Amino acid sequence: MRVHGLLLAAGAGRRMGTPKALVDDWLLRSIGVLEDGGCDQVTVVLGAAADRARELLDGTDVAIVEAADWAQGMGASLRTGLAALAGGDAALVSLVDLPDVGPEVVRRVLAAPFTRTTLRRAAYDAVPGHPVLLGRGHWDGVIDAARGDRGARDYLSAHEVELIECADLATGRDVDSR
Repeated sequence: MRVHGLLLAAGAGRRMGTPKALVDDWLLRSIGVLEDGGCDQVTVVLGAAADRARELLDGTDVAIVEAADWAQGMGASLRTGLAALAGGDAALVSLVDLPDVGPEVVRRVLAAPFTRTTLRRAAYDAVPGHPVLLGRGHWDGVIDAARGDRGARDYLSAHEVELIECADLATGRDVDSR
């Protein structure tokens, strides 16, 4: 089974004061987390300050897609990213603003066998978080349901999702301010 890492990095980072894709080494670090964690390929979804973020990706071996409607929220980025994936049996969705989530979390989420119908996500002290593993059989449903800043939340809450406890590895908290 092939898994495609999907990194959502399109937001303006209003609370941060700058797009999070441009904060420190977060963009390159997040790509490395997905690659080192076991993803076969990585696609990055850009939006705000896309040209500046693209410059940071020069020399990397990642696919880049731009969410034209990124300002509508994470749902737009997720829809754009999933629609752009040509291959793979599953997508592992992560966010650029999770600086304490490392490759060991990705490895743990991917450790158990998965299929095209798998729904699995990291949890931190039993609270669901990222990354989220979406078997290919769920992509169309997630694309249809992803709206605003809720991303796949509504879709996931309507389906059985396997939680993988990772609190011993990270907090899983997204960072909204410096």
